[in-house]
This record gives sequence, C-alpha cells and structure tokens, in this order.
Amino acid sequence: MSFLFGSRSSKTFKPKKNIPEGTHQYELMKHAAATLGSGNLRLAVMLPEGEDLNEWVAVNSMYPFCMHPKIQPSCSTAVDFFNQINMLYGTITEFCTEESCPIMSAGPKYEYHWADGHTVKKPIKCSAPKYIDYLMTWVQDQLDDETLFPSKIGVPFPKNFLSIAKTILKRLFRVYAHIYHQHFSQVVQLGEEAHLNTSFKHFIFFVQEFSLIERREQAPLQELIDKLTAKEAR
Repeated sequence: MSFLFGSRSSKTFKPKKNIPEGTHQYELMKHAAATLGSGNLRLAVMLPEGEDLNEWVAVNSMYPFCMHPKIQPSCSTAVDFFNQINMLYGTITEFCTEESCPIMSAGPKYEYHWADGHTVKKPIKCSAPKYIDYLMTWVQDQLDDETLFPSKIGVPFPKNFLSIAKTILKRLFRVYAHIYHQHFSQVVQLGEEAHLNTSFKHFIFFVQEFSLIERREQAPLQELIDKLTAKEAR
C-alpha cells in the first residue's frame, strides 16, 4: 500500500517493508498495538521489561498503529509516525502553498531552513511545502536504508542509531509545529482536530519517554504539549 503525498506531488511515500510474522520485531509490534489499543498512551510507549531500546524505538517509529478510520480503513494495518504525519499534512496541502507559506515556520518566532548534510550541506531557506517535500523524501530514504533500519533477523542496529532516530523525530516534529501554527483553523474545518491531537499526543509521549527530542526543539508547541500531557501525568 502507498500514500500519495499531497495533491501537487507525484511522489508516493510507502510504509516500511512489513515485519515478518514470527520474528521478535513482529511480537514487539503486536505488543505495541495491544497497549496502544488500551487507550493508555503513556503505557503504550513504555519499554517492555528486558527489551532492547534500539529495537523498541525502531518498531514504534516505523510501525505505530492507525487511529483514524477515515484515513486508514483497517486499524490492524501498521502505519508509522512518518506516514501518520504525511497523511495529516496531506489533508491540508491545498492550504499550504508557495504563496500562503513562503517560509517553513511555526509561528513568528520559529523558522526552519533545510539541510540534509549530504546533497544540501548549507541550510537553505525555502517554502513550507518545499521543506516538507525535502523532509519526507529524506525520511523515506532513511527508513528504506537497511544499514540504518535493519529488518532481517540478526542484523544489528548501527551504533549511532538513536542519534539517527532523534534527527528523524526532531524534523517530523517540525511538520506538526507548522500544521498547528499555520493551518489549525483548516484542520478544524475539515473535522480532523481530534485525530491531529491524538496523533501528536502519542508522538510526544513517545519522544518524552526516551528523551528523543530536546526541550528547546519543542518550544514552538510547549504550551500545547503541557496541555495535552497534563491529564496523563505520571
């Protein structure tokens, strides 16, 4: 299955390859799905006793389960944070254009410039749709790289795996920040407010549990984060 990224792009972003049934990753995925289905997001993101942190971060980053029947017809289908954000953004692409969003921002105080360290080494200023297009393409490449996100049994994670995961999640956070600051009124008009909040809440609980995004990076949405997480404080 694949997901079309917006109405303007010919790119198709697909979920990471399926986890083979019977593998340890598959069992972790089932555990994540069961705890997520309980409705307790704090419990859903906690590392199961005796499990490897890298593997848990990989499984949850790549394979959280969908929570919205309008976007994904079967909630037994695995969809990662990347695809959740991709689909959420896809609902508002007609409002996020070169004209309406000439810079990638999260309110007047926060502006993001794109660089991937390889093809674009010096940060460049670009529109929000262009930035997000660059970002989604880059994340897809990371997820598809078997040396970074191994799916085969016995293949170890790279020593810098958590650093890689932190960079991916930090950049995905920026898409949430842009949507909330620049397009929340359109999200409400489309009736997607509850789904956006639930998806973001799950994302935030996950990155907070393992300190995957620095607090200063969360600043554009800190007030919202405090509000969403207050009711489920430990």
